[in-house]
Amino acid sequence: MRRNGRSLIDRLSRVHPLTPLLVWMPLAAWFLWRSIAAGQASPGLMVALAAAALFVWTFTEYAVHRFVFHLRPTSPERRRVQFAIHGIHHANPADSERLLMPLVPAAIGLASLYGLFRAVLGSSLVEPFMAWFILGYLAYDYIHLAIHCGSPRTRLGRYLRRRHMLHHFVTPDARWGVTSPLWDWVMGTTGERRPRARRITVTP
Repeated sequence: MRRNGRSLIDRLSRVHPLTPLLVWMPLAAWFLWRSIAAGQASPGLMVALAAAALFVWTFTEYAVHRFVFHLRPTSPERRRVQFAIHGIHHANPADSERLLMPLVPAAIGLASLYGLFRAVLGSSLVEPFMAWFILGYLAYDYIHLAIHCGSPRTRLGRYLRRRHMLHHFVTPDARWGVTSPLWDWVMGTTGERRPRARRITVTP
């Protein structure tokens, strides 16, 4: 289905850089406000939930990038969808409309994860946890945008940009973490090959 020369998949895969912030930040704020107003978590528990949510986000970022965005397509239809969602970003990394997560897959993913987190945490703790999880996701989105469109001035920013550019242009099958190399270290997908040990010959 095409409209104005663009397929539906193509239009749904594009997003203005401000859109995720305008859509998901109010949801995160609402979750936090409800949690505080209802006294669902003490300050100490809130800090623990925030740390846990951001930690879980780092794994989610790694897993989605590796196992969803770079999943090998098994049909022409899946190939087209996957190319529109992420493959075209590798084909044209400078396209500003392809640097953040499109709203439809983001909404599906967040809704699914909300259900999972609610089953694990219960109704009283899922909202503060989800608020911090969404903030972790937004941090990922805008760090990714800055990596591609900005010129990082900090040592950390330059490090993250270098790692991500290596993913794009040198090791597209490694360096899945964008905001953190943690899970690449854990899973052995840093893209760094250990040098072979030199064989030393001892002669009598």
